[in-house]
Amino acid sequence: MQETKKIKTKSSLGFSLVELAVVVAIIGILASVGVITYSGYISGTKEKSAKNVMLQISLAQTEEYSNSGSYYTQDDDSCTPSSSTSNDIETILFGGGDQIGKDMGYEICVASIGSSNFNIIAEEIKDTDPCQLILSRNGNFTRGDDC
Repeated sequence: MQETKKIKTKSSLGFSLVELAVVVAIIGILASVGVITYSGYISGTKEKSAKNVMLQISLAQTEEYSNSGSYYTQDDDSCTPSSSTSNDIETILFGGGDQIGKDMGYEICVASIGSSNFNIIAEEIKDTDPCQLILSRNGNFTRGDDC
């Protein structure tokens, strides 16, 4: 009879360092793509929120005009959005409601353009290159270069 020899093989009970490094690299790449996508999504959501509030302010301006015969404005020609101007809009046009929240990420002001026109200006709360949105009385949105 012929004798059968068993070949002993080294069993692998774990991952090699190279396999582990490849997995970590793949997870890192996927995470970085996810963070960038999420940041863009959040930024777009905040901008959409600011536009919705600007449209609400425009509607409140229509009501203000029908009640008093003039639009509410905070400054001639242009204004600088700040927490103070946002609070004034909330108090005067919305009766103190919390329409312009800090979570939105934008401050808003209303600029007078002549006697019967206005622009609503929203500026992102950001240290460098804030996005600026402008809504005219006739409903046209314009975006700044940094948006």
